[in-house]
Amino acid sequence: MRYACLVYFDPATAFDGSATSNAVLQEAETNRQHLLAGGISAEALTLPSDAVTVRVRGGKTSTTDGPFMETKEVLGGFVLIEAEDIDAAVRIAATNPMAKLGSIEVRPLVDFSKPRPVV
Repeated sequence: MRYACLVYFDPATAFDGSATSNAVLQEAETNRQHLLAGGISAEALTLPSDAVTVRVRGGKTSTTDGPFMETKEVLGGFVLIEAEDIDAAVRIAATNPMAKLGSIEVRPLVDFSKPRPVV
């Protein structure tokens, strides 16, 4: 099954210039390069202040600068992985160095070829 590992962190902590944060960021980039070399999609995102939120209502498109929600931790990157089950995906996510500065949300990707459960 495919999973998205969504990387969240507080930019004030991740980019505080400390030796610890800088070491983790370098470790994260090394990890990202290793994942890319193995064919795994892994990318960092710019800060939410660079984002634009798009909505279409009644056929009209509107945009808002920045993210919709306000929170200390922001979505800072993602990794797309293949894993046997959620437990295996969690074990893989735990190897991401950014888990030391923030958190990694592991979420299954939707397989549109299969029926979706009714919510």
